[in-house]
Amino acid sequence: MQEHKSLSDEFSNLVSGAVSSVASLSRLAPEFERAAALLVRTLQEGRKVLAVGNGGSAAEAMHLAEELSGRYRSNRRALPGLALCADCTALTCIGNDFGFDEVFSRQIEAFATDGDLVALFTTSGNSENLLRAARAARARGASVLSFTGPGGGALAGLSDILLAVPEADRSAHVQEAHQVLLHALLEKVETAFPASHTETTTT
Repeated sequence: MQEHKSLSDEFSNLVSGAVSSVASLSRLAPEFERAAALLVRTLQEGRKVLAVGNGGSAAEAMHLAEELSGRYRSNRRALPGLALCADCTALTCIGNDFGFDEVFSRQIEAFATDGDLVALFTTSGNSENLLRAARAARARGASVLSFTGPGGGALAGLSDILLAVPEADRSAHVQEAHQVLLHALLEKVETAFPASHTETTTT
């Protein structure tokens, strides 16, 4: 009985922590609006969104890219989103020949052009390969939008816009809050790129 109560308490604490982290996002309203405007403008101008992350944050980067090139809620036109953490051949080639710190910056050198947007997902904001990715993006004339945990880490100083989750006591809650930010941004994209009368919303 005590073990059951302990597990129940742990679950409740996890839920409470996630709720607190998500609720803290309301403090980011100005930064969020700036990020949404930048994302929409990038796409309206025909530029690309290149998304990057490590581990669970790589999954978030891939999520953003597939929602752009595929669909979020409506069958609007495809938009150019690419996750640079998805190609295992590029990652292993660059990692082997140049080192893991270069796996994203090398691809940004290859694909980023002036006016593109590089979206970086990280809980710490201190991963060396993401710091180098940010520097490479800026060198190519691309904007840097970073999703981080509290404070933003070293990436804060390399970002055009920083969406740093204000409250989180563990990395998991940072990632959960990032999902909310990601979906909120996609809502802005849906508004800016409505489906035409020949396109239908599916479930």
